[in-house]
Amino acid sequence: MSTLSYAARDSATMLRRNLKHALRYPSMTVSVVAMPVLMLLLFNYVFGGALGAGIGGTSTGSTGSSGSTDYIDYVAPGIILMAATSGAVVTAVSVCVDMTEGIVNRFRTMAISRASFLTGHVVGSVIQTMVSIALVVGVALLMGFRPDATPVEWLAAAGVLALLTLALSWLAAAMGLVAKNAETASNMPMPLTFLPFLGSAIVPPESMPAGLRWFAEYQPFTPVIETLRGLLMGTEIGTSGYLAVAWCLSLSLVGYLWARTAFKRGVER
Repeated sequence: MSTLSYAARDSATMLRRNLKHALRYPSMTVSVVAMPVLMLLLFNYVFGGALGAGIGGTSTGSTGSSGSTDYIDYVAPGIILMAATSGAVVTAVSVCVDMTEGIVNRFRTMAISRASFLTGHVVGSVIQTMVSIALVVGVALLMGFRPDATPVEWLAAAGVLALLTLALSWLAAAMGLVAKNAETASNMPMPLTFLPFLGSAIVPPESMPAGLRWFAEYQPFTPVIETLRGLLMGTEIGTSGYLAVAWCLSLSLVGYLWARTAFKRGVER
């Protein structure tokens, strides 16, 4: 069996280990779903009337409740993206716990590929987060989200979200490796979770002050949100699709190199 085959086999073993942990201790996974759902409820039913009117939407939903049918179509893609960013917290904490509780030292004494540890965590995180995203999409549909995407556009949107989740998982794994404890690891990815608020997730950048508008237009999450919005709702995508893929690939590369370097330093101590 080749070295690559051994690495793939060991990575699959680590993936099963991480997925079993997620099933046995689902509280972190539940939090990934809970936060975006709460945000969706808050911005649609509490702020939806005012925000929807501000961007040209209606002020009441189809059932007559407060919120905006048009506004939920605007805000849902941004909240769905937040589900991807929330998964980074779980990844950082799980990697940090493994590093600080000594299990990695046991792995070092076993004949397994070193790369499998990080690969198992990252792939497991992508799977868990994509399941969480699907649940958030389901809640959004129940609340009145009405995308007009074709099956191909849904697949493209899922691909963009998977690519973003992969990038954030590598970044979060690196954060978990450099964190001193689980509490620190849970706090380090928080800027990623709230960065979409400073993009086009909640309101268009055009409605923001000049300095904030510039940041919102050029930060990584805005082109991803606009790509999702275009694929699901049929709005203009323009160059956002290319920028979204470029940002995701760049962040994946940065996260991978950072995580690999941090893991090498950690196991050599």
